[in-house]
Amino acid sequence: MSRHIELTFHGAAQTVTGSCMEIHAKGHRLLVDCGLFQGSRSLEQLNREPFAFDPRRIEAVILTHAHIDHSGLLPRLVAEGFRGPIHCTETSRALLVHMLPDAARIQQWDAERRNQRGDRAGEPEIIPLYTAADAEVTLSLIHPVSRDEWFEPVPGLRARLWNAGHILGSCSVELRDDEQSVLFSGDVGPQEMSFLPAPDGPAGIDHVICESTYGDRDRADITLAQRRSLLETEINEAFARNGNLIIPVFAVERTQELLLDIASLITKGRLRNRPVFIDSPLASRITGVFAKHRDELEDMNDGPVFDHQAFHYVETPAESIRLHSLTGAIILAASGMCEGGRIRHHLLHNLGRSDSTVLFVGYQAQGTLGRAILDGAQRVRISGQDVAVRARIRRIDSYSAHADRSELIAWIAARRPIGGSLFLTHGEQGAIDSLRSAVSASATSVITPAMGECYALSPGTPARRLTTGRPDAQEMIGRDWQNDYAELAVDLKHRLQRIEDPGERREALRRMGEMLDSYAARRHHTHRPPRRHPGRRQSRA
Repeated sequence: MSRHIELTFHGAAQTVTGSCMEIHAKGHRLLVDCGLFQGSRSLEQLNREPFAFDPRRIEAVILTHAHIDHSGLLPRLVAEGFRGPIHCTETSRALLVHMLPDAARIQQWDAERRNQRGDRAGEPEIIPLYTAADAEVTLSLIHPVSRDEWFEPVPGLRARLWNAGHILGSCSVELRDDEQSVLFSGDVGPQEMSFLPAPDGPAGIDHVICESTYGDRDRADITLAQRRSLLETEINEAFARNGNLIIPVFAVERTQELLLDIASLITKGRLRNRPVFIDSPLASRITGVFAKHRDELEDMNDGPVFDHQAFHYVETPAESIRLHSLTGAIILAASGMCEGGRIRHHLLHNLGRSDSTVLFVGYQAQGTLGRAILDGAQRVRISGQDVAVRARIRRIDSYSAHADRSELIAWIAARRPIGGSLFLTHGEQGAIDSLRSAVSASATSVITPAMGECYALSPGTPARRLTTGRPDAQEMIGRDWQNDYAELAVDLKHRLQRIEDPGERREALRRMGEMLDSYAARRHHTHRPPRRHPGRRQSRA
């Protein structure tokens, strides 16, 4: 039997979502994470492809944390035959109890909504990736483990979890056999993070797999008090315009950090006691988990937080719709990248208002609606509707739950000596390239794996690539044709109106149609069948 460990990257390779890595060692197979791809429609299509492995042969999963881009494909894994243990921290389990059933409901709702859209008439029906029943079976497989305690996920491999400082329950994963060690960073948190201590981990590792989300940028080095001052300024400037303040939020950690800061500002008299609406049932339930673990959290000394009188938790769709009539309110709504959830109808009703403000406090991946708005789009397309962007668009970087470039460099340096290879994952290409140039001295071998690549890991020597990646998957990363189409569609009428002569407008449309037909005609000569993956089972999705 081979003495090396095989490591395959099935996601979060040169992109920031879909974290999933397969370990094959001593005849056994396990996964570290099994997350959803989030971003453009093309990238999300990877969620529906057959798994690159047989789920029935995976013996265990170790989960770094509860975020859906790390956990959101677990119910599909279970639906296709996985029945092993899912190891994670107890607090991650407490979050997943709410997050996985919610993810199943979103799958169902999104499929129904998209199937009913007029612009999809005649297209194949979209089937949800998994059901609420699949999520419930998944929860029954979770085996909580404590940090700093060794356990054996599969025979011959020991594992230990370390605090990653990213969100409640997050961890890095250390794996060891009798000869070598491998460390998966998970998502690494910043040094200044509400609620959580700074990340830690072991030193003297053979191979390190490290995230690179903010590998190309340093955020301003500010304290918690300074961050609250920034938020105070943004809120006051938003209300000076007499409109609403819309904040797209992630249900886990970002919502609770904002509530912590807003409660502190109100309690200290720095903000007027205006209503704050938390329009996300999931965020409300997750906030309950934080409240239950209040004694374990840092920075909770300024009086009432999650139960502050200014906070109103919105549950039903009818309650959410009634918020459309408000002016002068703070509305926190999911999802954080504006790709789903109630934030989309709040954007529909507020983006076109010059008195409203949209404040981004989290990472916006390429190909997402949030990224388009943040990058300055004048018009966007939301649920089949064209929307002009007249609202004031603002951003605060200091709420990120990810380490920035300098913090990632310091985290990697603390793992030295790295005897084999350092893999940089979970980042867009520019971020990975920037970080790679900065950490080349930390390891003899620095690798930026592509989707689908497999490596042999041996003690104290650089990793050796066994198989190449998937060019078709890499092409789906970032913006896709549907992003370009949405951008063209929302501006097409205005561009046609700039052609003064009606006949020339019709001629322009005719020529556009001919060009599209010419590309379609090429299909007969250039179309190649989609790539097949030997040994993969077909997904029911």
